Amino acid sequence: MALLCCLAIFCLALLQSSHSAVIMSMRNHHNTHHHSSGPMIHTNQTTCAMFAGTWVQDDSYPMYQSSECPLIIDPEFNCQMYGRPDSEYLKYRWRPLNCELPRFNGVEFLLKMKGKTVMFVGDSLGRNQWESLVCLIYSAAPQAQTQMVKGDPLSTFSFLDYGVTLQYYRAPYLVDIDMMEGKRVLRLEDISENSQAWRSADVLSFNTGHWWSHTGGLQGWDYMESGGKYYKDMDRLAALEKGMRTWANWVDKYIDTTRTRVFFLSISPTHYNPNEWNGGATPTTTKNCYGETSPMTVSGVVYPGTTYPDQMRVMDSVIREMRNPPFLLDITMLSELRKDGHPSIYSGDLSPGQRANPARSADCSHWCLPGLPDTWNQLFYTTLLF
Repeated sequence: MALLCCLAIFCLALLQSSHSAVIMSMRNHHNTHHHSSGPMIHTNQTTCAMFAGTWVQDDSYPMYQSSECPLIIDPEFNCQMYGRPDSEYLKYRWRPLNCELPRFNGVEFLLKMKGKTVMFVGDSLGRNQWESLVCLIYSAAPQAQTQMVKGDPLSTFSFLDYGVTLQYYRAPYLVDIDMMEGKRVLRLEDISENSQAWRSADVLSFNTGHWWSHTGGLQGWDYMESGGKYYKDMDRLAALEKGMRTWANWVDKYIDTTRTRVFFLSISPTHYNPNEWNGGATPTTTKNCYGETSPMTVSGVVYPGTTYPDQMRVMDSVIREMRNPPFLLDITMLSELRKDGHPSIYSGDLSPGQRANPARSADCSHWCLPGLPDTWNQLFYTTLLF
C-alpha cells in the first residue's frame, strides 16, 4: 500500500512538471475538490515535490544544539533541557520523493536577506518556527552582533551586522480581538489593529488553525462579532472562513507582491490519539505522544481527526480565490508522520506533578527544538532563496 501511495504521488508530480515547481497541496493529499489552478505561487525549483517524501535517518542532524541558543528557545520547546532522555528523534532528515533539499545555510541566509525583515504571524506554532529559524541562523554565525526583544504581541531578533530582522507577531486568529466591557471580542471582519505591524516586512509567513477549535478555558474570546452582531458562539468553520477572508482581502489590497513575499503555513497536526498511527491495533501502551521515539511508517497513517482536514479545506478555498495567493508551505502530512517530535512531558511549562501524569499533561501539539520546525524552515529557506 505504501509503495502504491508513493507511486501515485510521483505520477502526480510528473503530470504537473510543466510548472516551475511542483508542490503537493492538501487537495492532492486528501482527494478533496480539484481545480485547474493551485492556490500557491510557484517558485523556480524544477520538478521537486518538496512536501511528498519520507523521513530518513541522518547522523549529521540536528543542525544545531539547544545549548547553542539557550536564550532563544522557550522552555515549552526545550525538550533536551527539561529531561527528554532519548535523542534519536533529532536524527531524521526529510527527503522528498524526487529530489534532495539543500541543507540550511545560516550565513547564506544572512547574506541573501541582508537588510530585510522576515515576520511570522500567527499562533504558538508560528513562534515555534520563528525560534527555530533564529537558532538555525545564530548557530551558523555565533560571532554576529545580535539584539533580542521578546514582547507581546511582537518579538524581534536582529542580526545587526547584516541588517536582518526576524520577528514573531502573536495573532492566533489573525483577525483582531478587542476588549469591550471586560469581555474579549473576536472581530471576524476587522484586521486593522494587528495588520499595522505587518506592512513593513519583506517576507510574511502566516499561520492559524488550532485556536479556532478551542473551547472552555482554552478559548481565546468571549464573543464573536460579525456584521455588527455579537455571538456567544457560531459554527467554528464558518467563523474560520470569515476570519480567513478578512485576512485574504487585506493581503490582496495592501501587499505588493513585487516587494513582499507571502507564505502560509498549513495546519500543524497534533498527536493525542494513538489510533491515528497504530492502525487501530489494541492494546496500546500510550494514550498520546508520550513515549514515542520514532516517526510513523507511511502505511496505515490516518489523517488526524476531523477538524484539521475541514480547516484546511476552508483555508485552501479562501487562498485559491485570492488575487495574490501566498505560497502554501504544506507541512501537514510530513509533520503528521512525526509523532515522536513533541515536547510531551519534557516541557519547562509543566510542574513535576504534571510530568508525573503524561496521559493528562503531555504536550502533543507543539514541537521540540531542535526538531521538526527546523525542517519547516529548510523548506521555507529552499522556497525563498532557490
